[in-house]
Amino acid sequence: MKKLLIIFLLLPFLIQAQEKIKIGVLFDSLKTHPVIKSDDLNMEMALVGKRIVNSKLFPRINLFGQFDYSTSPNGLKPITPNELFPMIKDQSIPQPLSERIYRAGAVASMPIFVKSIFTLGSKTKMLYKSAKAKKYINLLQNEAVIVITNSNLIYLDNLEKALIKKKKSLEKTKEIINIKVKDGRAPASALLIINNAINQIDINTNNIAINRENAFKVIASLTGLKLQNAVKINLLGNYKEGVIRALDPIRRKVEADRLGLRAEKEKLWPVLVLTGNYNHSYAKAYNNNLTVNEDFATVALTLSVPLFAMDQYANIEKSKLEYETTKNEMNKISLDLRSKATQLKDSYPLILNSIELYKNSIKDKKEILKIAKVSYASGRISIEDYLKYEDDLLFEESNLYKAQAEKMQTIMKLAVIYGNNIEDIVK
Repeated sequence: MKKLLIIFLLLPFLIQAQEKIKIGVLFDSLKTHPVIKSDDLNMEMALVGKRIVNSKLFPRINLFGQFDYSTSPNGLKPITPNELFPMIKDQSIPQPLSERIYRAGAVASMPIFVKSIFTLGSKTKMLYKSAKAKKYINLLQNEAVIVITNSNLIYLDNLEKALIKKKKSLEKTKEIINIKVKDGRAPASALLIINNAINQIDINTNNIAINRENAFKVIASLTGLKLQNAVKINLLGNYKEGVIRALDPIRRKVEADRLGLRAEKEKLWPVLVLTGNYNHSYAKAYNNNLTVNEDFATVALTLSVPLFAMDQYANIEKSKLEYETTKNEMNKISLDLRSKATQLKDSYPLILNSIELYKNSIKDKKEILKIAKVSYASGRISIEDYLKYEDDLLFEESNLYKAQAEKMQTIMKLAVIYGNNIEDIVK
């Protein structure tokens, strides 16, 4: 009893909390969803790739330690004849030659001109732009799914209301049939027919409940929020035709692959690299076994020109195929999107016209149904004819609600194709 009382007291607050959920709340929840997080990670990966390429332009310094053993004395450092001759004359001077040498030092290198690095940098920038564009389009697609699913929920709600009205109408007619059957003015089969019609309404209502739960699951999978009913949506504007921005991710991927192909070709260009080496060597001189410590450093500017590199030719061919494949994929997607956009734009005014026609038709069918009820009550038409008028009205109402949902679906699909901000269109 206490539990029931608590539920009863909390019910208004639960309902109020549910009513506060608006389409903007669903959009905000979507932006924290793992689907969007995945796009953020792809952007981060593109940025890391950019940093990796840029880092190749900075000097690289390595420390080293080394032990050399040779079967005959080896030099601790390059030595000139003028330095060596006095050592030969005076054997008390340790000569910088030994069979066992300990070395330590540092090696530095820095590219002065490596054209492919700059092109690869441009490629990574384009990959980042592609990832950013993909995140935006994916967000629009998921927002469109939420709006379309919610419009289907509104369609189901309206259809359910129409079924409830029809059921109430049939139940009133059933009362008339009961009287007629008792008076012998109608066969008992009329009750079976009207009961079957009511039962069909219950079946359709149950199917609506199943479809509604499926729609709730779709929205929950994108937002993490479990709705209890459709969210009210206000249409603030319409789609804006323009450049097909849904192509932006793959369009920029094509450009990135083109730059990648260029970078592979540029790896056959001359490369200019500056290198430096500092070496400290320690050993026992081979002539008198005294300790020798020597330091020397070198700086070199090296020009490297590839003359024959079969592996690089293969890399160029591979990059060319990747570029052509991505370009072909973009062309296929472009044709598909342009075709869909044309189809949706052509059908949109027809849907709007259908909505007006259905509204006018529903007004007429409601009046016709009123006449049919009177006609059946007076015995001028059969129960089957009467039910046909009931079905006609429900069918037309169903068409109206379906057309209204199709209108919203068409706007959302075109908004995604043209990259319109959906949050500016619905509220």
